[in-house]
Amino acid sequence: MSKPDFVYVNYIRASREEVWKGLLEPEFTRQYWMHEQISDWKVGSSWEHVRLDEAKTPDIVGKVLESDHPNRLVLTWAQPKDADNPEKVSKVAFDLRPVEEWPNGPWTQLTLTHSDLEPGSEMEQSVSYGWPALMSGLKTLLETGKI
Repeated sequence: MSKPDFVYVNYIRASREEVWKGLLEPEFTRQYWMHEQISDWKVGSSWEHVRLDEAKTPDIVGKVLESDHPNRLVLTWAQPKDADNPEKVSKVAFDLRPVEEWPNGPWTQLTLTHSDLEPGSEMEQSVSYGWPALMSGLKTLLETGKI
């Protein structure tokens, strides 16, 4: 049985650089994701998706597989307890493409692909509603400056 993918495409009235920062920099992710992303974003580096609590508790962990700033970022994705179980590790890719022909630009097409999901898992179920909500929050924040 093949592992399912989740793909979400969004158009954001912001430059690729602004969207890249919105995905990775704590001053943005705190506002719409209620978490921070911790990494140096170099290929092979680890990354953590941490809560805003004092302990900075990680909810998701992984490795940076690709980092082509500001075009593409690919990460492995797992709950900390599952990080060493290949069956439970999935992959998330963020692809950013400029959309030049739209008025009042700049615009960016953000394609999020969450692949290698374990069929029937809690992770597969949660990404189907979680990613659209988060990416809508990112769009709102970047386009209006608030959530």
